[in-house]
Amino acid sequence: MGAARLYTAVATGGFRRYATYRAATAAGVFTNTVFGVIIVSTYLALWDEKPHLGGYDQSQAVTYAWLGQALYSTLALQGGGAEKDLMGRIRTGEIAIDLYRPADLQLWWLATDLGRSLFQVLGRGLIPFAFGALVFDMALPSDVLTWAAFLIALVLAMLVSFGIRYLAALSVFWIMDDRGVSQAVMVSGVFFSGMLLPLSAFPGAFADVVRALPWAAQLQVPADVLMGETGLLAAYAFQAGWAVALLAAGRLVQSAATRRVVVQGG
Repeated sequence: MGAARLYTAVATGGFRRYATYRAATAAGVFTNTVFGVIIVSTYLALWDEKPHLGGYDQSQAVTYAWLGQALYSTLALQGGGAEKDLMGRIRTGEIAIDLYRPADLQLWWLATDLGRSLFQVLGRGLIPFAFGALVFDMALPSDVLTWAAFLIALVLAMLVSFGIRYLAALSVFWIMDDRGVSQAVMVSGVFFSGMLLPLSAFPGAFADVVRALPWAAQLQVPADVLMGETGLLAAYAFQAGWAVALLAAGRLVQSAATRRVVVQGG
C-alpha cells in the first residue's frame, strides 16, 4: 500500500506540474485544432481520389486524423514527455540523486509520465477532438462499451509509448548527448505511429512490417478499437505484448546502466 501511495503521489505531481502551464496548453489546443483542420482537408482530398484507402471510409479517415491530434501530446509521439527530463538528469549527473531515492527508477518515471499523459488528454486532447466531431463527419461509436474498450487501449498505448521513450532516455548513460536521441524519437514516433497517415494505408508488405512494430500500438490500434476495425483480444494482446517487452527491456538496460553510472561533470 505504501508503494501504491508513493507512485500515485508521483503521478499526481506529474499531472499538477503540466496543469500549471496554462498558456502552453491553450497554445497547444489551438495548434492541434489548426493542424487537425489541415490534415483532415488533405485526407478528404486523398480519400476522394482513393475511396476506402487502407480499409477506411472517409468518415473513418477523418476520425483517425482527429484522434491523432488528440493523442499527439498525450502519447508524446514526437517525444517531450518524462523522458526529456530524464535525459537531462542523466546528462548533468543529477540522476545520482534519483538513484538514492527509496523508489524504483523506472516506476518513478512511469508514474510521472502517466500523470503527464492524463493531463494532456484532458487539457489538450479533448477540445480538438470535440471540435472535429462538431464540424466534420466522424465515425464515432454510440455505445459505452466501445468507448470503454478504447480507454483500455489508450492506457496500453501510454505504457508502450513510455517504454519506447524510456529506452531512448537510458541510452544517454552511454552516449552522453540527448540531442540525436531526441531527434530519432521524434522522427520514428511521427512516421511509425501513423501520425501522418494510417499505417493500414501504407503499401504492400511495408504496411505489414510497420503494423508489427511497437509504434503501431500507440495510435493505429486505439483508432481501430474505437472504430471497430479490429478484434479486442488481438488488439490488447498486441499492445500488452509490446508493453511488457519494452518495460522488461527497460528494466534490463536500467540495471546495466546503474552498474556503471558515469556522472557527467562531477
